[in-house]
Amino acid sequence: MLIAQITDIHIGFDKGNPDEHNMVRLRAVLGHLVNGPNRPDLLLLSGDLTEDGAPADYARLAEAVAICPFPVWPMTGNHDARPALREAFPRTPGSADGFVHYTLDHAALRLIVLDTLEPGRHGGAFCAARAAWLADQLAAEPDKPTLIALHHPPFTAGIAWMDTDAREPWVSRLAATLKGHAQVKGLISGHLHRTILSHWEGLPVLVCPSVAPAVGLDLTPIDENTPDNRVLITDEPPGYCLHLWNGKDVVTHFEYAGDYQVFARFDAALQGMIREMVGERPKG
Repeated sequence: MLIAQITDIHIGFDKGNPDEHNMVRLRAVLGHLVNGPNRPDLLLLSGDLTEDGAPADYARLAEAVAICPFPVWPMTGNHDARPALREAFPRTPGSADGFVHYTLDHAALRLIVLDTLEPGRHGGAFCAARAAWLADQLAAEPDKPTLIALHHPPFTAGIAWMDTDAREPWVSRLAATLKGHAQVKGLISGHLHRTILSHWEGLPVLVCPSVAPAVGLDLTPIDENTPDNRVLITDEPPGYCLHLWNGKDVVTHFEYAGDYQVFARFDAALQGMIREMVGERPKG
């Protein structure tokens, strides 16, 4: 099973411009996914889909991803608005509690999508109601390999102005809810606009690179009362993740949507090398 993930698209940052920078970057990523060799089984949009939750921007996003010949599933981030998201993506599974959380149950792997949006807050949230819902989902399939998707990573990454404090109550509640569930193979997230890998509560956690411009990599402390001219946002290439379930583990590949020169292809000149390399492996 192959899951594609893109995150932090922020459509509507440049209002009224149909070819805004973030849309151009989104089209580049979608072009990779649709026309490349690695056709995913589904595409997960892991939050901050629009800049400010405007219905028109969700409609533009839905129109853009309609080129995908595979299912597209949206998630909430701190820039999103649940009603407008649902209107633009009406196939999104519902929940009686109003949150945009749901489970995608495939033959090989379960994907549990969490909702960490708290309107008016930049950081994450995971209240008692969301914890109870997740506990029920985990209890329903205790032996099936499971991947958890959420917008906000629950660890401290070191980018001071964007970071999660591991002491926040929502982080502790999430950790307590996941504790003892050995079927959980890891967590995938967004929010930080960078490629980041970590280990949290015994689980691998990754942050997918953003479609929108990246957050500058500066791991020094910040004083919010003293502007220091540090780099906040950079125009690095848009990226995405491919999560491959190999029957035992989730293997994540990170890719960037750029036009790169090709130095080698599998042609007759290189067939001998390929045969030699593949031939070293066990057969069957």
